Amino acid sequence: MLALEQSGSVGAGSGWQPRHLVAKRGEELLGVMPLYAKSHSQGEYIFDFSWADAYARAGGNYYPKLQSAVPFTPATGRRLLAPTDAGRAALLQGAIRIAKQNSLSSFHITFCTEDEFEFGGNFGLMQRTTRQFHWLNQGYKSFDDFLPALSSRKRKNIRKERREAQAFGGKIISLTGDQIQPEHWDAFWQFYQDTGARKWGTPYLTREFFNIAQETLRDDILLVLAQRNGQYVAGALNFIGAETLFGRYWGASEHHACLHFELCYYQAIDAAIKRGLRRVEAGAQGEHKLARGYLPVPVHSLHWIADEGFANAVQVFLNAETEAINEDIIEMRTFGPFRKGKNDGRT
Repeated sequence: MLALEQSGSVGAGSGWQPRHLVAKRGEELLGVMPLYAKSHSQGEYIFDFSWADAYARAGGNYYPKLQSAVPFTPATGRRLLAPTDAGRAALLQGAIRIAKQNSLSSFHITFCTEDEFEFGGNFGLMQRTTRQFHWLNQGYKSFDDFLPALSSRKRKNIRKERREAQAFGGKIISLTGDQIQPEHWDAFWQFYQDTGARKWGTPYLTREFFNIAQETLRDDILLVLAQRNGQYVAGALNFIGAETLFGRYWGASEHHACLHFELCYYQAIDAAIKRGLRRVEAGAQGEHKLARGYLPVPVHSLHWIADEGFANAVQVFLNAETEAINEDIIEMRTFGPFRKGKNDGRT
């Protein structure tokens, strides 16, 4: 988050204005919470565009709103940074008080932990469940050790995709720490610019973000690049956590069959196995990940809306959405890529 703010990726003009919250009792620190005043709903990945549209059609101003999140990062993590329930309650009370005092429409906590989700629900916040696709490591020794867990058809398809991708006419390299050089970031910046312009209209991150990331986060970065005829033609950026590899960005200057799957999904699985990581979180959305060994898992958010009537309408929507999401997860896991009866992380 500091790199995002120092690089100007968030802050003035970005629609993400830092308003981080500190709860204290006298001189005693009770807790802190990342918090932003937002003038749009971009870069959140748990989307409330339909809520904003409905509120505007009813004559209200949905923006600005308060958002507790890591900008542009669809990864679950702690948002209520407090050692006690009293501290967590103080943070929630403080955020709601700020929203009321400033006549803001709403307050949202996205990609919170399951424990925070339950705490917030008991506190009175509305709960929302959506889903992502994660690869779960069941103690595999290698990628080839993982493949037998899949059905025969999925196993053959993955082997075919990997052969096609690796026949693109070049080589694939994985870099971390001091192995990453300015030339690698220059290439990846071009990939990121192209992908960002097509997906979001304007890329979120500034070039300075990657410079700061190289200075402060390089040992926690895995950059996978495809090189052909002396030029880098595609790349995927991952962040290495204590137990999880987080896939974040992908881009390419040339199209090659299945190269996206190889760099983003299969190389990530390889890296997680080698590092003994428990999972790969491959970012938001993407039902196509299911066929590549990634399972649907629930992700959580919490919401407070000032207008009682609108809050009631949103709650009706959330009830129906949650039921549909839970049924979807069960169905996808039942008819997923794994062999029947195989331990695929469902329990």
